[in-house]
Amino acid sequence: MAKTFVLKNESDKKLKVDYKSELNDEQYKVVTSGEGPCLVLAGAGSGKTRTITYRVAYLIEKGIKEENILLVTFTNKAAGEMLKRVSALIGKQPDKLWGGTFHHIGNRILRKYAKLLGYQSNFTILDEGDSKDLLKLCIKEEGVDVKARRFPSAAILKDIISYTKNSEQALEKVIELRHPKWLELENQIQNIAERYKLKKKDNNAMDFDDLLVNWLKLLKDNPRIKDRLAAQFHYILVDEYQDTNYIQAAIIKELASVHHNVLVVGDDAQSIYSFRAADIGNILNFSDSFKGASIFKLEINYRSTPEILKVANEVIKYNVDQYPKILKAKLSNFVKPNVVPAHSAAQEAKFISEQILKLRDEGIKLNKIAVLFRAAYHSQELEFQLTKKDIPYDYRGGVRFFERAHIKDVVAFLKVMTNPKDEAAWHRILQLQVGVGIETAAKIFNRIKDLDCPIKCVEADLSDILSVRAKMGWQNIVNIYLKDIGIKKLKNLNDPASFIRSIAKSDYREYLQAQFPNYQERIEDLEQFAKFAENYEDLNAFLTEITLQEAFAVERATPDNSDEEKLVLSTIHQAKGLEWEVIFVINLVDNAFPNQRALAEDNGLEEERRLFYVAITRAKKQLFLSYPLVSNHSSMYLNTPSQFLQETPDELLEEIKLIEGFSSKSDYNDLNGDGVQYLPEV
Repeated sequence: MAKTFVLKNESDKKLKVDYKSELNDEQYKVVTSGEGPCLVLAGAGSGKTRTITYRVAYLIEKGIKEENILLVTFTNKAAGEMLKRVSALIGKQPDKLWGGTFHHIGNRILRKYAKLLGYQSNFTILDEGDSKDLLKLCIKEEGVDVKARRFPSAAILKDIISYTKNSEQALEKVIELRHPKWLELENQIQNIAERYKLKKKDNNAMDFDDLLVNWLKLLKDNPRIKDRLAAQFHYILVDEYQDTNYIQAAIIKELASVHHNVLVVGDDAQSIYSFRAADIGNILNFSDSFKGASIFKLEINYRSTPEILKVANEVIKYNVDQYPKILKAKLSNFVKPNVVPAHSAAQEAKFISEQILKLRDEGIKLNKIAVLFRAAYHSQELEFQLTKKDIPYDYRGGVRFFERAHIKDVVAFLKVMTNPKDEAAWHRILQLQVGVGIETAAKIFNRIKDLDCPIKCVEADLSDILSVRAKMGWQNIVNIYLKDIGIKKLKNLNDPASFIRSIAKSDYREYLQAQFPNYQERIEDLEQFAKFAENYEDLNAFLTEITLQEAFAVERATPDNSDEEKLVLSTIHQAKGLEWEVIFVINLVDNAFPNQRALAEDNGLEEERRLFYVAITRAKKQLFLSYPLVSNHSSMYLNTPSQFLQETPDELLEEIKLIEGFSSKSDYNDLNGDGVQYLPEV
């Protein structure tokens, strides 16, 4: 009689994580059953990050190799947080897992296959500023005299070109829809766009859009490479899928063509980036793109009170193009959201500032409170009041660290060291010098552009093309590279931190001193920049990282730790993905919110409603919705409360009626809790 021996099934292996007990039923189904194409509709505050994290951990525990998993996010912070959580769950760092933003992963793949697209592997990545600088050169070369006639700026041209790429629309159509004023210049704009494209190629450079466009081109034009990559990625997970554009969705479809295990997580109710060419159709039509897709819903909300969620559910139900969802609160009952009609924007601001002080006295820290608005200028009156009452605040949306002029200057110096063909970088550092304008910079670059290393560039004899003043400026650059950095002595480029410190101590320091009143702060920024660079041993990798970095905040230690005690002011777009204990949404009047210009666009009202939904669902415990009854511009004009307030049933909101001062405590007590609205005569 034959003996039998039962081989252990890999699926029978005991898992470290108790997924059943650590996840709710909705999340557990996604984590354990997410095979094939899957759409996960994750409502606000429903534990989306937790679900993705546990899904990745589950796959690894089930024996899927890390290198066969692709995790795509929209921010480096999100990718880092998810990988950190995965590491904590499985007890080791998932070093081989492919995780990061679309741009990071695109860069990684394109470095390997750059030659197939006509690039060298050391191509430079142009940030927004670099792109605009290169476009300015294109405008000049096209023969446009911007001083003699009105012409769209480099920023406008960049917007047109970028939107054209990401939306897959014709340039003429984009100009017509977004910049109709310049429609008569379509041919010139087209010529500049084509010149810009060729110049990037000649400079061995790509902008952000190119990282996506070229990635998709690589996949479509090279079936073998596409099949190789698609075969490698057994499982693909995409976060914030509602924010993807045409190109990003197409890339995912190509990569999922072999194994078909693509799990996308998103919320159509939070699709608010159409101005960046994000296409809500990607999530709404997912089942059409991926046949046989399973659809999961995460509707249990862990963030907000039931009272806040009732308002959110009521508002969003008016949208037609959506997956219906009902957010259900995990938290217990608290207080109704407040609606606050104010006489004017000034009175609205006064109420908010006083209410914030009241909340602080009740023990809520300022950094747990946020004021959100549809457009940046809506905060003007409030900022005045906050300053008057000495309430510190952090305004989200200022110039980011890597976008600051002195940081970009130093980055340009570094880029030339790795890619001496980078025209935008050369022009930036040349025009910092005495006697060197855009024309002289062009002369210098044309002389050195064919030299294959930075040493040869700075040692070139330019005496015949430079004026006396320009020679002084060029000598400053020579000194920085030969004396301060000592590029001739370098055997490799493995110390970006020391390069930054050398530039900060060079003649560039004198330039900063002569140009900026806050010279010392800028020098401190450069030192912080150098400290950040200490994490990298390779200059190319460092430049890639900082160019793709979404944000980097310089932390300055303060004796009173005041950074932790700042109120947050933010546009709603910038607040997406965040949460606070208390939220104020201001200026809720028609034409302001919903925005009049947005309403003119296709499905504009629905996106504005989604934006309002995002604002509401940032609040954990308290929500204040306010609006001025009288326009700032004319006391004779009465505002109409926002359509979104009118769509909200009265019984879900508690109105606060504002009274201008009290002569005594008894006056207040006489209100009996109802209040009497005070409106000055108009």
